[in-house]
Amino acid sequence: MPHLAVMSITAAADEIREEFSWLEDWEARYAHIIDLGKANPPLEAHERTEETRVRGCASQVWMVTDIADGKMKVRAESDAMIVSGLIALLIRLYSGATLEEITRFDAKALLDEIGVSGALTAQRSNGLASMLERIRSDAAAALS
Repeated sequence: MPHLAVMSITAAADEIREEFSWLEDWEARYAHIIDLGKANPPLEAHERTEETRVRGCASQVWMVTDIADGKMKVRAESDAMIVSGLIALLIRLYSGATLEEITRFDAKALLDEIGVSGALTAQRSNGLASMLERIRSDAAAALS
């Protein structure tokens, strides 16, 4: 989806809110998140390293953040279907966003609002928080 590269976080969040507003219960949201994850492209084998692994996740997660021209591109992969879907949501939110937008945006509040966070197990919530922290810290490091 090339248009996502130029979409602001706010616009991407609005699009995600709209998409999830049609899903009536957690089961529908869960199925949708899994579908999003199925479309998430895998990383290259050489990108799945200890350095790119996200700690704090119950499943295996590897994340690569590429920064150019003050913007970030997020690529990630997991061995768990639901986590792959959460990754797909984070990629939609953050890829193409400016580093300043990334450090200011409250993704946790958005995920709470669309009914995703509350339905996750404690381990999945911790993993999601670890992925969000990696994105934010990489953006902050690039800004300094």
